Amino acid sequence: MPAPPSPSSPPITISIVSHGQLALVRPLLEQLDRFCRSSTAKVVLTLNIPEPDVLAGLEWGFAVERIENTSPKGFGANHNQAFGHCDTPWFLVLNPDIRLDGDVLAPLVAQAAPDAGLLTPRILEPGRSTPEQHRAVITPLEILTRRKPGYVRPAVPDWIPGLFMLFRSQAYRQIGGFDERFFMYGEDFDICARTQLAGWKLQVGEDLLARHEAQRASRSSRKHLYWHVTSLLKVWTSGAFWRYLRARSRGT
Repeated sequence: MPAPPSPSSPPITISIVSHGQLALVRPLLEQLDRFCRSSTAKVVLTLNIPEPDVLAGLEWGFAVERIENTSPKGFGANHNQAFGHCDTPWFLVLNPDIRLDGDVLAPLVAQAAPDAGLLTPRILEPGRSTPEQHRAVITPLEILTRRKPGYVRPAVPDWIPGLFMLFRSQAYRQIGGFDERFFMYGEDFDICARTQLAGWKLQVGEDLLARHEAQRASRSSRKHLYWHVTSLLKVWTSGAFWRYLRARSRGT
């Protein structure tokens, strides 16, 4: 067993997965080094597929541990694998296309309520002047009505997207991490539901902002669209989805 971190040790292990995206990862590592070095114990960088090493010879103010998969894994499987390298109180799942203009990690940890199991800043999408609104429970009706006039977003999110998820390691371990039956979509709603069912809260740093240089494939790729639709079906047929709906209706 690794020794527990001292109170002065950086509290966060960061998991980043590259799918041939090291060119996107490089500026993210540079921003983490510039703004968040004091909070970053290490980055676990998973290469899901072979790619040219554009990071060769570069160094940062934290360790970068590499995992090179012999065959591609899904989103959840990759981050679960990275969590095996985590011995810090916090575990951050971070997309390669997230961008930072300042330190969001230290303030997030400082704001964390004792029962907060999963945190995130507000996310600004390309071409937008305001952050993404909070997300409601994914249901067929919600998908059909979310872009129509009169749709009301929740005051607090039912779930947060998987591009920036800061887990309390205790919570991540308690729920067993991501459900690896999801390959690329749906696992973020599922893990948010299971985190809350386990008694933890989601917490948003309303005064903190990260930018998303979105790399959306589901609208242009039949393969990604297939993964998206099948993942939604897995969400709607999962026990966690229905337990969460029941708990929510009871106000628990």
